Amino acid sequence: MQTITIDPITRIEGHGRVTLQLDDNGTVNDARFHVTQVRGFEKFTQGRPFTEMPATVARICGICPVSHLIASSKACDAIMAVKIPDTGEKLRRIMNLAQYVQSHALSFFHLSSPDLLLGMDTDPALRNIVGVIRKHPETAKAGIRLRQFGQQIIETLGGKRVHPAWIVPGGVSHPMEAAQRDAILAQIPEAMTLTRSALTWFKGQMENFRAEIRTFGNFPSLFMSLTNEKGEWDAYDGWLRVIDSDGKIVADHVEGVQYRDTIGEFDNEDSYLKSTYYKPWGYPEGLYRVGPLARLNVCKTMGSPIADDELAEFRSLERHTVLSSFFYHYARLIEMVFALERMQVLLNDPEILSKHVRAFASVNSLNGVGIMEAPRGVLVHDYTVDENGLMRKANLIVATGHNNMAMNKGVLQVAKHFVKGDKLQEGMLNRIEALIRCYDPCLSCSTHASGQMALQIELRAPDGRLLDSIARG
Repeated sequence: MQTITIDPITRIEGHGRVTLQLDDNGTVNDARFHVTQVRGFEKFTQGRPFTEMPATVARICGICPVSHLIASSKACDAIMAVKIPDTGEKLRRIMNLAQYVQSHALSFFHLSSPDLLLGMDTDPALRNIVGVIRKHPETAKAGIRLRQFGQQIIETLGGKRVHPAWIVPGGVSHPMEAAQRDAILAQIPEAMTLTRSALTWFKGQMENFRAEIRTFGNFPSLFMSLTNEKGEWDAYDGWLRVIDSDGKIVADHVEGVQYRDTIGEFDNEDSYLKSTYYKPWGYPEGLYRVGPLARLNVCKTMGSPIADDELAEFRSLERHTVLSSFFYHYARLIEMVFALERMQVLLNDPEILSKHVRAFASVNSLNGVGIMEAPRGVLVHDYTVDENGLMRKANLIVATGHNNMAMNKGVLQVAKHFVKGDKLQEGMLNRIEALIRCYDPCLSCSTHASGQMALQIELRAPDGRLLDSIARG
């Protein structure tokens, strides 16, 4: 038996590693994705007033704090048993859509484009964002500008680009001004041009990645996402729907505490990240995927003209659902188009400048569940409080946990195809990391640690002889 360890996985948010088990013939027979950070927010928020939760849990992550703000605030809305004002909901949606643009731009342009633009087998010293800037400066600038666009909207509305406290229980803390609306609207055309250009480029490159498309998490599975009463793509509200790989609805209209009958949780011995599964099917048969690929498979329509045209083209890839996780990249770009279209519609709503943006109440329920779609997938915040509104229990389920089983299965699929023999090659190991990057996992959303790990990969024979090694850092 031989073991290959990839530690850390590069170009993801947080710290993780992969271990591969090879038999004496150099064939992979097992592979595991391990998350090596420790999670703490569920525990140390106990005893705090529930009204502090949105601003507190936003600190879970600097990439997607808006997702935690919204899910937490929705849980608090449920504890207060209030319906937030329509304008407050629309403003929450705008900030969330801005986060989609900046987060997806980070994933596609900064973390994954080095593989797509420079090649999976390129020297890792060159295959990075600096290499992209040198060889493809216009693409790099587009990624930077799109992320800036999203972050500027978050700052305009919330006062800060990272960890804004504007989204609060009951709505948002203050209304939008006309000058803010006009400034955002003026930037949308440029952002749309940059996004559609990237989407056109990606569609033209798919023939160059046929091996990756066939092997990057390409297997039948369930898919889960939110959808609304029209069957449209919806990141903020609606209910959970689960479909199978043929597109058949397996579960529908799952709302609030009903998620507990739909989503099971399982602790892994070799990872701090818990796995989830579709509870009626059990573990591990209930493997499902969330995120951009799942959302485009689950929804009937995007609900905006340009994105709907792109969705129709996307769905022509397969007869039923699109299975390859390589197409998470494709789905992300379509979602960016949709986010820009929908943002423009919301900003032009005549009620968007209304001053009525927040409802006030105290504890009217001892439990509240907030479910929304973070850029990476379904996010659940489930809070239990006492009569004084102090937190007794919190359960947080993030997209990376939903996708944990699928990532592990995908790692094994990629490793079996690309890793063979007794000679390590950077490209074959990079493809394992690239598979994980397809999901854009945010390990800090579910675990918490600090520090920096170097990378040392050794391939040893059964008698302990060093056959090959790679070192980074």
